Amino acid sequence: MISHHRHLTFETDGPVQVLDLTEAVQEQVATAGIREGMAVVTSLHTTCALTVNENEARLLDDIRIHFQRLMPPGARYLHNDLHLRDCPPDEPENAHAHLIAMMLGNGETLAIHDGRLVLGRWQSLLLVELDGPRRRTVAVQLLGE
Repeated sequence: MISHHRHLTFETDGPVQVLDLTEAVQEQVATAGIREGMAVVTSLHTTCALTVNENEARLLDDIRIHFQRLMPPGARYLHNDLHLRDCPPDEPENAHAHLIAMMLGNGETLAIHDGRLVLGRWQSLLLVELDGPRRRTVAVQLLGE
């Protein structure tokens, strides 16, 4: 069995942004030479998420608008009482980002078949930035033969 582990780093350029990671993870599958197995992809952050969905511009806008309505950045959150917490002086008020990330989740497991990630016609592996711009790292663990 082959086991292949890498950290991939991405730069985001906005407070809320969606990045398509599909090709970057597929490149790791090719590098590892795995034909049959699985890819486990995990965000190493608490204010961004990973999900599988359609990478279509208007849908991505809908996603951003939906979550901003559900958990508006300017709402009252206990986590944002920075004066009551032991945190660095540049700590942002980002409770909304933590809550949305919890709803979406921090990881995805995808099957690998015939050397390709198994995704439906319209599916992509997406990183959802919720507290950017930032440098984000995901761990990719590939297992298989």
